[in-house]
Amino acid sequence: MSEEVATMTAVWGRAQQQDFRSRVRGCLLGGAVGDALGAGIEFDSLEAIRQAYGAEGVTDYVPAFGRRGAITDDTQMTLFTAEGLIRAQVRRDSGAWHPPTDVHRAYLRWAATQSDWGPDERRKDTGWLAREEWLYSRRAPGRACLAGLGDDRMGTVDQPKNPNSKGCGTVMRSAPFGLLVGWEPQLVFQLAIECAAQTHGHATGMLAAGAFAVIIHALARGEALDHAVQQSLAVLGSRPGHEETTDALRRALGAVRQGLPTANRVEALGEGWTADEALAIAVYCALVAEDVRHGLLLAVNHSGDSDSTGSVCGNLLGVQHGETALPPAWVAELEGRGTILQIADDFAMEMTQAPALHGPAGASSAWLERYPNA
Repeated sequence: MSEEVATMTAVWGRAQQQDFRSRVRGCLLGGAVGDALGAGIEFDSLEAIRQAYGAEGVTDYVPAFGRRGAITDDTQMTLFTAEGLIRAQVRRDSGAWHPPTDVHRAYLRWAATQSDWGPDERRKDTGWLAREEWLYSRRAPGRACLAGLGDDRMGTVDQPKNPNSKGCGTVMRSAPFGLLVGWEPQLVFQLAIECAAQTHGHATGMLAAGAFAVIIHALARGEALDHAVQQSLAVLGSRPGHEETTDALRRALGAVRQGLPTANRVEALGEGWTADEALAIAVYCALVAEDVRHGLLLAVNHSGDSDSTGSVCGNLLGVQHGETALPPAWVAELEGRGTILQIADDFAMEMTQAPALHGPAGASSAWLERYPNA
């Protein structure tokens, strides 16, 4: 990946910076809210959900992992994706430029939170996110993610980890790649694929992650969602093995034209356990959403992987409309809200004001302590 073609070239005005920060916050908070809405019903059928919560299904947070508003591994890994991308930008000052490696190291830090009792305070190179004690909790992590990160070898597109896996664990963590708005869509697509290969090697698992990143990228630039989906289809079409992902997105677009949105229309797109199905469900729900609340509830009330489809839908709606469109009561009760806001604001600041934080002319010691370039 060429450093020159991936470098931010835009000059950011204050209004642009504020809009971008709102979209980044909306993307990460929205994904976490959708994740938390689905966390308590992830393995339940639609019938069981309606029996437990009424004909409309869940309409608010329900307890999961001992509390309301609890997030799952989807939000955990998304936060580490964002942190890895920030550290990749910082490490360019040292002459090192290989974002997949930095994201992989971030994922290894996430994997440690799934097995260690808490942060290792002796390690000063881990950065601040890995020292957040509340993240040291297993929240139904995917087997492919754990297996892919079970050793230090980084999977690549040519030699991926878990070559037969196409689970949604690639899509649910890939929104931050799309927030690299200074990059070209094809590069965003490629980076998401390369990082998906670190845990899921099936073409559908990788390509769905890339397609999702391209959709987020277009939305972050202010494009309409239907145009963003068409752009992702265009990028997908040239890649071997794209058929499942392409078909899933086209079925999502077709479902929009079939009438009023219902849980049955969502279930016709699948259950969301695979990457293509999770992406299709989330895209459909975001396209037909009357507002963020309506879209998220539609995305989680179905038989299947409710937290992942809710998370991906929340990423889409959040980046499209910004943080102020999110239901305030859900944001207020969200687990880890402070951490999510901090990583979002740091991401936005790094992408828009990096020269003021680090570079040949000098660096902020506080920033390098948060995001070590070692």
